[in-house]
Amino acid sequence: MTRVKICGCMLVSDALAAKDAGADFVGLMFAPESRRRLSVDEGRAIVASLAGRKPEPPLVSLGGENDVPSWFRHGADALDRLLARRRPLTVGVFENQTLDEVNAIADAVGLDLIQLSGDESWEDCLLANRQVVKAVEVPAGVSGEDVVEDMEAGKAIACLLDASRGKGVPADESVAAEVASVLPVWLAGGLTPENVGDLVDRVRPWAVDVSSGVETDSAKDPEKIHAFVQAARMAGVTRERST
Repeated sequence: MTRVKICGCMLVSDALAAKDAGADFVGLMFAPESRRRLSVDEGRAIVASLAGRKPEPPLVSLGGENDVPSWFRHGADALDRLLARRRPLTVGVFENQTLDEVNAIADAVGLDLIQLSGDESWEDCLLANRQVVKAVEVPAGVSGEDVVEDMEAGKAIACLLDASRGKGVPADESVAAEVASVLPVWLAGGLTPENVGDLVDRVRPWAVDVSSGVETDSAKDPEKIHAFVQAARMAGVTRERST
């Protein structure tokens, strides 16, 4: 089953629409340059509306797998176990901020996971007080093998391929499919309710991540959120039955 992240939720109603649609992850923006950036109070209110309880402790150490594919498969299994206990998980998105600031916001808001979407290094992931989803840009002309070779085990729980850092530019599908054939990867960029099903069938990512693709007039649209989740789910289910 393909997991779904609805990112850039700005209101409690946005996050509740994602939860009602069956999304696995809700993304909250704290990156300084984002038009969807939230204050700590706004983020805390959204987390409280989803959880209805105190946040559980962050995920603990994942183990000692040294090769990249095994490491990220282990991370995906850990996330699935957590999703079985509660859904959706909240992901705070940060970009080129100090890890002290990131950690302070994560604690104050009560986030489940941290996403680092800037120029942070793999080593920086070890300074976060939550498990990290590390965004990876895919430069033109590289292969999926090149992308995997640049990843590091033991640092982040998951990797997200994003060709445009939230600008809605689609990823190179051949590269994304090559990476997805090796390890459970998240995929963002240019996704909509209309194209996500076909993309899941072709690329087979572990998770898909959408923000502007489920908006109308720059605001989250509950009908588009529901349609996106259903399209991704149906493609994932059909794919599993055919394999």
